[in-house]
Amino acid sequence: MIRTLGRTVLKKTGLYGAYSLLRKGPLLEDGWFRSFDEGMPVDASGAPLPFLNYPVISFLASRVRRDMHVFEYGSGFSTLWWAARVASIVACEHNADWHARISALAPANATIVHVPLDAGYSSYAARFPGRVDILVIDGRNRVECARNSLDCLTPGGVVIWDDVQREKYHEGFVLLESCGFRRLDFEGLVPSLNERGYTA
Repeated sequence: MIRTLGRTVLKKTGLYGAYSLLRKGPLLEDGWFRSFDEGMPVDASGAPLPFLNYPVISFLASRVRRDMHVFEYGSGFSTLWWAARVASIVACEHNADWHARISALAPANATIVHVPLDAGYSSYAARFPGRVDILVIDGRNRVECARNSLDCLTPGGVVIWDDVQREKYHEGFVLLESCGFRRLDFEGLVPSLNERGYTA
């Protein structure tokens, strides 16, 4: 009787949907509520997540292998997420304070380098020719990073590019298509934000 009354009151006040989401379902199971409350991308247990949309995180989690090597422009909780799943990750970070913060959290298989934007940032991945399985472009100067870094990829290498909805990156997508890359888009809710994210 009390449960039925509570449900009726919640429905009449328009709060039943929110109440239901808090009790069960993907927002709770994936940790969105926790990440939103804590203001950082984490799952339900508090483990780091990439600051990417949930559909692409799920897609990657089922395909990433322990023998893979990742290079990432921009560092963060994604660096920690990759490190837990691959053989190695190198992240190139332009911000010295953020570099120090993430470096303090990084495990042994994660190398985070601080490279100022005017000191070879966008070409740093070229130091690893043919050795990178996944190139993540999620930092500054993204078109230049793509232009200077494709040779780091293995023959079956993949590029992950975040915020693909931004028109200023169009030139980079044309470049990738001219090099034979096929585009697969993902969109959906992002950890810690009440916003959609767009990644390809």
